[in-house]
Amino acid sequence: MTNAILIFVKNSIPGKVKTRLAATVGDDEAIRVYHKLAQHTQLVTADLKEKKMVFYSDYIVQSDIWQNENYEKQIQVGNDLGKRMCNAFQYSFDYGNNKAVIIGTDCPGLNTSLLKKAFEELDSADVVIGPATDGGYYLLGMKILYTELFNGIVWSTSDVRKETIKICLKLNLNYHLLDILPDIDEEKDLVYMKDLLS
Repeated sequence: MTNAILIFVKNSIPGKVKTRLAATVGDDEAIRVYHKLAQHTQLVTADLKEKKMVFYSDYIVQSDIWQNENYEKQIQVGNDLGKRMCNAFQYSFDYGNNKAVIIGTDCPGLNTSLLKKAFEELDSADVVIGPATDGGYYLLGMKILYTELFNGIVWSTSDVRKETIKICLKLNLNYHLLDILPDIDEEKDLVYMKDLLS
């Protein structure tokens, strides 16, 4: 049995990437920021022994930073973020993976040791959550698919983490919270990735 890191990425389509950021800095700068964050995510996952799966929003890119020999490539399936994440977990467990952790590419504070810790915590916890400062999460991990964690949640709001924890409590699931970290969504958040942009 193996473990898997599921990485959700967006294709670099102007107007579809970092839309809240683009509203104030423009599409070109938003895409530049997105590429820097994606490169950071690739760097912190590249040397991990877990199976790595990249799920693209619109279409698979064969020649990009996610090298084909190191990252399996798939397309996100579902009509909202919750369904797409649920389907990615399902695919991972159907594949035979023991534990799975899903991340995006929005978190400049994410690092290799934090990802390792997420898998370690799943030895005792049913669910691991990486809380983001905006009320969402930058990481979600589990070893059994709990589809309820993806139902009835209004995504991209400040209530996502609170609602997720509420579902965990309702299902009597033991959950572990990792370090709280900022996501990059708006221009004010760029202060958290000064090193990446320099």
